[in-house]
Amino acid sequence: MARPDKAAAVAELTENFRESSAVVLTEYRGLTVAQLKQLRRSLSGNATYAVVKNTLTAIAAKEAGVEIDDAVLAGPSAVAFVTGDPVEAAKGLRDFAKANPQLVIKAGVLDGRALTAEDITKLADLESREVLLAKAAGAFKAKLFQAAYLFTAPASQAVRTIDALREKQASAAA
Repeated sequence: MARPDKAAAVAELTENFRESSAVVLTEYRGLTVAQLKQLRRSLSGNATYAVVKNTLTAIAAKEAGVEIDDAVLAGPSAVAFVTGDPVEAAKGLRDFAKANPQLVIKAGVLDGRALTAEDITKLADLESREVLLAKAAGAFKAKLFQAAYLFTAPASQAVRTIDALREKQASAAA
């Protein structure tokens, strides 16, 4: 491959690293073209999946300011550049790897922080952003109801006490 082609490939990879919120490095050895196509389709909403050359990827990552361990860039590598929800992309990769054990998740980067394969699995185990936001909203709502009950409890207790005294006076007068 000519040098200008390599420079263009490095520039494209560098741009992908900069635009991505997360990056997941995988090994695709043993996957068929049809399986890779299926994987790309499953990630299409949140990520792009590309087969890359290790040396060019290492150069592009350094230029983008992303630290990737050289040991991870061994063997046939492919990168998922996540532009959408990192949790959804991690779930897609995890589910595909369960169905196709030839796909090996090696490492990743999320917001500039290096991730191991175990970290990516933990990320995939998280619930989606919408579910987490709904749970947080439910927790806030429950705390507000508790606070409202706490503030109204003395007044309602006073009303019950006054009613009990009225009934006692009415029964004593009768």
